[in-house]
Amino acid sequence: MNGPKAFDARAPRPLSARSVILSLLLGTHPPELPARELVRLVEGFDVGASTARAALSRMAAAGDLRRTDAGYRLSERLLERQRRQDEALRPHTRPWDGDWETLVITATGRGPAARAELRTRLTALRLAELREGVWLRPANLDRPLPEALDGVAERLVSRPGTPAAELAARLWPLEEWAGAARALLAHVGPARRPADRLAAFAAVVRHLLADPVLPAELLPPHWPGAALRDAYTSYQREQSGQVRAPGTRT
Repeated sequence: MNGPKAFDARAPRPLSARSVILSLLLGTHPPELPARELVRLVEGFDVGASTARAALSRMAAAGDLRRTDAGYRLSERLLERQRRQDEALRPHTRPWDGDWETLVITATGRGPAARAELRTRLTALRLAELREGVWLRPANLDRPLPEALDGVAERLVSRPGTPAAELAARLWPLEEWAGAARALLAHVGPARRPADRLAAFAAVVRHLLADPVLPAELLPPHWPGAALRDAYTSYQREQSGQVRAPGTRT
């Protein structure tokens, strides 16, 4: 079975200075802010100015951030992470006609690291492994598969004999995902301190990255995916207002 790790029902821990900076930039479009503005914002999440400046320097040295004339910007690697996050928050779907997109791994002789990297990439594409080397999902996502997969997998369109809802329940831990989503909604509602809210919504984003985004007819009743996305969208608007208002405090 594919899916996220078991959810810790306790309230998410406050984020480190590095995680606060990344969360702010990942939620900013374009993902670039002046150093002074970043420090001001990070201070609102219980991180001291000197700690924030030290974190910025370390992140630039490590390649997480890129220095620009205007301040700091996400690196190319983290721009890809932002793209995946944006897609998780606003997935592009199309009507489902019953087809499943299927990838059969054809490459051989790959080492453990290469195999693990491929599994990570396929999981990020919201594919699930039916058996070794066979990955699939309902063909309801309006997105192309990366051309880089052409050299390692054969792409097919299939209609499995197993009833679609039964197959989806085998491939993804849907009840567990829904239970974790409801627990997160319960956390974000009463959270009032900015640092607590940021930690809770960072956990929301991580959880949405594991949402398989299945057709509605394959989901359990009262699926909380839309509610979780709506909660984060409201929070993102709240944070965008803080970024646009340099003189305000969180």
